[in-house]
Amino acid sequence: MSEENQQPPLIVNGQYIKDLSFEVPNAPRIFTEMDGQPEVPINVDVKAVAVGERFYEVTLHFRIEGRVKDKIAFICELDYCAVVTLNLPEEHVNPVLLIEVPRLMFPFARNILSDLTRDGGFPPLMIQPLDFAAMYRNRELANQAQAEAKDATKN
Repeated sequence: MSEENQQPPLIVNGQYIKDLSFEVPNAPRIFTEMDGQPEVPINVDVKAVAVGERFYEVTLHFRIEGRVKDKIAFICELDYCAVVTLNLPEEHVNPVLLIEVPRLMFPFARNILSDLTRDGGFPPLMIQPLDFAAMYRNRELANQAQAEAKDATKN
């Protein structure tokens, strides 16, 4: 057996907060205007970069802007990262980096965001599980459409 086959296909070497920001730009007045849950649209992006042979950094980027009526209640940004080692055939690398690794990281990031919003004076933010496979498929379809459009403009 080769050394590559003896290694696990995915090793999570570490997880960490790379960047974290929480602000309440309309404090303290916003707390007097709240009557229930703020409206909270959540934007999520996943990125992966190679940091060495078989080592990758995967980043879950969250941007959350809570609103009460027409005012910003809070702005939260989190870059939650993991460094992983992959021992996989090349064709499996991107799906594992952009689907499986974020799926493993998500509960930790969700907990950070829940604690952060609670500690910031708002109801704890409970983000529902995300479909990273659908996000990956949508990204692949967008990349394919962009490539086709680029080819069409060359002709």
